[in-house]
Amino acid sequence: MSSVATWPSQAETWLDARGKGAWIAAMVLGFILFWPVGLALLAYMIWSKRMFNGSCAVHKSNHHAMARHRFKSSGNAAFDAYKAETLRRLEDEQDAFESFLQRLREAKDKAEFDQFMDERAKNARATNDDNDEEEPAKA
Repeated sequence: MSSVATWPSQAETWLDARGKGAWIAAMVLGFILFWPVGLALLAYMIWSKRMFNGSCAVHKSNHHAMARHRFKSSGNAAFDAYKAETLRRLEDEQDAFESFLQRLREAKDKAEFDQFMDERAKNARATNDDNDEEEPAKA
């Protein structure tokens, strides 16, 4: 019974290792052989967000590599402390950079909005000036 339960996860791992193309090929084959299988694979790919990610293999391997490096102990307490401090410092720098980029985006948005409001006010003044010039001519 356990081998029956593991073959879908083994197939998923095998397809992930080969990337999005393997998933698409499996889906097409599923539609050719028996359309509900293809439809089920398509639904699974959309539900698991495999259709919209980059390569499945790259995503999974990057995640596993980061987790392995973060939690694996070298056996040397001094090195592990150094590694933890370096990773913390790098994460802090990444957070600072992301907040810098956010402030930059907000400043750009504000500048664009201010420019829009200035142009709008200028157009409104020009329209009012045109209306003021036409009114005395009518009288």
